[in-house]
Amino acid sequence: MRNDLTRLILSVLFIGALIGVSVWILRPFLPAIVWATTLVIATWPILRRTEDRLWGSRALATLAMTLALLLVFVLPFSLAIGTIAANAGQVLDWAESASSATLPAPPDWLSGIPLVGDSLSRAWDSVTQAGSRELLQKLRPYAGMLTEWFIGAVGGFGAVVLQFLLTIAISAIFYLNGEKAAAAVIAFAVRLADERGRQSAILAAQAIRGVALGVVVTAFIQSAIGALALLLASVPYAAILIAIMFMLCIAQLGPGLVLVPVVIWLFSQGEAAMGTVALVISLAAIGSDNILRPVLIRRGVDLPILLILVGVVGGLVAFGLIGIFLGPTVLAVAYTLLGAWVAEGRTSAGRRLD
Repeated sequence: MRNDLTRLILSVLFIGALIGVSVWILRPFLPAIVWATTLVIATWPILRRTEDRLWGSRALATLAMTLALLLVFVLPFSLAIGTIAANAGQVLDWAESASSATLPAPPDWLSGIPLVGDSLSRAWDSVTQAGSRELLQKLRPYAGMLTEWFIGAVGGFGAVVLQFLLTIAISAIFYLNGEKAAAAVIAFAVRLADERGRQSAILAAQAIRGVALGVVVTAFIQSAIGALALLLASVPYAAILIAIMFMLCIAQLGPGLVLVPVVIWLFSQGEAAMGTVALVISLAAIGSDNILRPVLIRRGVDLPILLILVGVVGGLVAFGLIGIFLGPTVLAVAYTLLGAWVAEGRTSAGRRLD
């Protein structure tokens, strides 16, 4: 018995050391592997449809999907991060100069809006008279710290682009051998927990797809709508603002942090007509996530919006840019598996009562 216990302890220690060394060796590639796994799971149905249209050729479908990922995923992220990194000084200057901003008087047309015009005009006047300048001065140091933290979280541009390219390469490998990889994961899950393990692996994949669709696709659409307002209004430094808006949408903070100051700036410059157009488009961009995100997330699995928000923000704080995807994915998988486990317990308890 003593020899068996010694052998068991040594076996566990050896397996633990082997896993630890393997993770240490793979550590430089782990972010790219996580991203690639998320992308492939989210876009796997598209790959299958593409394969059917390309005469059943997996190689051609993989090539098409790889080029699509380069255009849809790598290019926007690279442009956004590169623009922010190249203009980091300008972004910090904007944040530091927030205390010099003043809220203009309400435009004349605002009071003419039926039913709510007078209320909106009075509210605008009350905010102006309450001392918006003093409020902005108090917020100034926090704006600077938040901007510095955000730029630091994004990290070096070259390293991020390298991770993106590595992600695309790994995604291509997964596309070519997706069925084998999925079978291996399910076999491992079954080895751990039999049928429950298989169901857990499937639920995890559905959670990953829901997060990817709900976070990334919504951010693309919101940023595109917001970019239309900036381009129509010929706002200075539109490229920088679009890049910041895209990253804010990814971080679940929404485009309002960029679009609202732009609308106020347009009205302060006497551009009432263009300001109104920008206001309408901005409202559409800000409100679109309330419709898009729930629909897209529920195409994978039913997840609370608060869970996604906490996962994105917490993941960004804990892991940097990769945490934007890793955080909500981990929380979504844990939430889904825990819910399935609790539901299974309730079913078993009900059967015993019957």
